[in-house]
Order: sequence, then C-alpha cells, then structure tokens
Amino acid sequence: MKITIIDGQGGKIGKTLVEQLKKKHPEQEIYAIGTNSIATSAMLKAGADYGATGENPCIVNAQDSDIIIGPVGIVFANALLGEITPAIATAVGASKAYKILIPMNRCNHYIVGCEEAGISEYIRIACEKVDSLL
Repeated sequence: MKITIIDGQGGKIGKTLVEQLKKKHPEQEIYAIGTNSIATSAMLKAGADYGATGENPCIVNAQDSDIIIGPVGIVFANALLGEITPAIATAVGASKAYKILIPMNRCNHYIVGCEEAGISEYIRIACEKVDSLL
C-alpha cells in the first residue's frame, strides 16, 4: 500500500505523521512529498522512505497513491500561503487515493463539524485511521 504524506511550510505535520506511522508500522513505505525543501527534509529526517519536493512530485505521486495524508489545505488551491498550486489541489482531489485530511481552521475557512482540538490530537486520529485501513 502506497502512503503519501504531503506537507508544506516547515513540515511539522508531515514530520509528526511520519514518526507516528513508522513507530507503529516500520515495514510500511512512506513517501514524503514537500511543497518546499524544508518540509521534505523534515519528513525524511523523521524516517520517510522516499522524498521529493515541488509541484510535479505532488501530482505524480497523487496518481498512484493508496492513501494521501496532509493538512486539509492540500485540496485548496493557493493554500499554505500559496504553496498549494491549483495543479496540486486538482491532482490530490482527483486522486483515487483514500484521503485523510487534517483540519486546520485558519486561512479563511472553517470546517463545520470538526471539534476544536490540538494538532497532536488530529494527528493521532489520522494515524488511527491509517491503522484501520492497513
């Protein structure tokens, strides 16, 4: 099963996801796709098996991933302070992968029904969902 984590900015969400998933599923290969080199580097240091940076790797890896995990902004054009291009948002949204999106109620959007929780709690819930899919 191909698990792809897409993150941007400093890669903190992606880094934490990689650490938690590798701790529970060390045999599982994880693809770290950063919208910038800092995010990719953070996820690789956390133990991701493969890493790439930029728009094209996001598009290419979204096509054949089984699971895509990242902040909800990865499906919104121009999110993450502009790091998510319209092409990235389209590729992730159109992917047949099961998407696990971590809610971030900022940047002019609010996700109705999401309880207000800390990022650590959201990441824990995301990892539990991966566990149930594996």
